[in-house]
Amino acid sequence: MKLQTIQFGEVEFDDGIILSFSDGIIGFENLKKYVLLSQEDELFFWLTSVEEPEIVFPLFPVRLLMNDFEEKDEVVAYGIVKLDKNPAEITVNLKAPVYVNQTEKTGTQKIFDNDDYPIDYKLFVEN
Repeated sequence: MKLQTIQFGEVEFDDGIILSFSDGIIGFENLKKYVLLSQEDELFFWLTSVEEPEIVFPLFPVRLLMNDFEEKDEVVAYGIVKLDKNPAEITVNLKAPVYVNQTEKTGTQKIFDNDDYPIDYKLFVEN
């Protein structure tokens, strides 16, 4: 299968890497199929819609920010990143992480109904 993407140009991939999000992503509930793309030595992952490849969510592994963040076995939590030209303004949404199970090829988004995790967690700290 092939996708034309903003970040990587034309990407050819096997159907076996498609992740199924049964409930979609908040605001994009109609999109159910995604691929998780990355490049070697890249900071971010790119959750790209198979149905509408122009819809892309930059992701950052939450465990790199918080060792005790809620994860289970083969499921990895990613925060959706809000990019900015100013690195000090780049934030990660920890309140509504995206969980990906690469073994089962599934994904889901969970909203924490408490104040334990911020919506705009600063990825880079100014010194």
